[in-house]
Amino acid sequence: MVKLTDLSSYADAQAHASSAALWDLFDGDRDVLNIAHECITRHADGSGRAAVRIAHADGRDEILSFDLIAAGAARFAHWLDAEGVQPGERIAFMLEPSLPFYVCLFGAMQTGAISVPLFTLFGPDALKLRIDDCKPSILVTNAEKAELARGAVTAENALRVIVADEGLLDEIAKFPATYAPKTKAGDLAVFQYTSGTTRELPEAVKHTHKALVTLMFAALYGTGIRPRNASGEGDEFFCPSSPAWGHGLWHGTLAPLGLGVTTGTFAGRFDPVRLMKALDDYGITNMSAAATHYRMMKNSGAAGDYAFHFRKLSYTGEPIDPATLEWIDETFRVPVCSMYGTTEIGVVLVNYPGAADFTVKPGSLGKAVPGQKLEVQRPDGTPTAPGEIGELMLWRGGGWMTTKDRAKIDDEGYFYHCGRADDVIISAGWTMSAVEIENTMLRHDNVLECGVIGVPDEKRGQVVKAFVVANRAGDDGFVKELQDFTRERLAQHEFPRIVEFVDELPKNPAGKVHRKMLRDREAAKAAEAVG
Repeated sequence: MVKLTDLSSYADAQAHASSAALWDLFDGDRDVLNIAHECITRHADGSGRAAVRIAHADGRDEILSFDLIAAGAARFAHWLDAEGVQPGERIAFMLEPSLPFYVCLFGAMQTGAISVPLFTLFGPDALKLRIDDCKPSILVTNAEKAELARGAVTAENALRVIVADEGLLDEIAKFPATYAPKTKAGDLAVFQYTSGTTRELPEAVKHTHKALVTLMFAALYGTGIRPRNASGEGDEFFCPSSPAWGHGLWHGTLAPLGLGVTTGTFAGRFDPVRLMKALDDYGITNMSAAATHYRMMKNSGAAGDYAFHFRKLSYTGEPIDPATLEWIDETFRVPVCSMYGTTEIGVVLVNYPGAADFTVKPGSLGKAVPGQKLEVQRPDGTPTAPGEIGELMLWRGGGWMTTKDRAKIDDEGYFYHCGRADDVIISAGWTMSAVEIENTMLRHDNVLECGVIGVPDEKRGQVVKAFVVANRAGDDGFVKELQDFTRERLAQHEFPRIVEFVDELPKNPAGKVHRKMLRDREAAKAAEAVG
């Protein structure tokens, strides 16, 4: 059977990609498989080859080998056994990328326990909601977050908080550096919380060990990752997204490591200049990032200070605005490829990075991964015509399921994102897209970031309100300038009637502007005014 990692063209993907071909990439089978073994242990050959490069916000570079992580994970697995942890128990981690993070993540999965990565910037409410939901027996965090973590401990959950420091590494050092995994392919491996606000609990998506196999569709055709071949050709990969988010964990960590590819990540408060220095220093040829990461690099104005080596670029989470797309083309001279999916359904639309026979259309979501069927439908369930906006539907389990996204297709079958279903604004009978208005405003030289929502209005039902982060002071003249700028480029009715200048916009762990939080804030202010 041909090995999928030896192929790169779109035609080959359609001809050869199959479930059997994906399983052929791994040691495990449909009965017995373990993510930690596939991603770390089988690549630990004593050579000291790098598994993860970590660019710390403070300027430090940290390189962790497959050998180092494999030994530490085995010791942590033995430690969990000694502590009486049973298969199926949840072990939560609130850690930045670091040796303790990878040791704990992979060590827990070897024992049959379920790893639960948690975002390090969660506040007490967000953390407690997740702890109460998944009920972990142990929460591993750092000294800085220990007090916050202990605040989530109650008599009901009996949570143990463990500080991941040198003391923990010293404690597990007495255990053997090898471990025999205890899992079946269908055993649960990871609970992944989708992006959400601090005041509401998003659903935990439960992944089995065999999810690593289907993940390879995204790795091969969404990010285009390829290991080094006999000729020495292959990727130097980087993903700056937090591993507490699906993109950072699955696409940025497990996918490349599962193929034996060295991955890179970012630790600490995100800094676009620090990222660009790491991309230069590490000689990164393939990066997958959030739209916000690209936008922040553009806004830094510092890209000219660094050399870039990209052959493949991808993004996910939200569309990239046209101004940033133009900047990427001019700066990196490589087409950036959208990768569309959710934590719940996985990646289903891709642009096949590295495929010479696939045309990447700017702003497009691309086409379906092999074996997936998608359609844009009208409210009555019939397919839309090219250019007509409808609801993006996925064929799954013998029927159509909604993605809760609006989309359109073109004459060649490429899909385009047209916003979330709840981001549609209807004002005086006009239907407007928050995404379209944001993208237009972001073309203005003085607009750095923008979030658009609909707010109640007695006369029109709703009007458009824009929250703007700008590089100049906001005043009435600037408001009118932005309104005219938008109206001239869209339609006479399609502009923000209200503009509020802010220092920053709320974002979820994915780096996306959190429009729901903006809507909730406006609703709270309206309720307070009435009260």
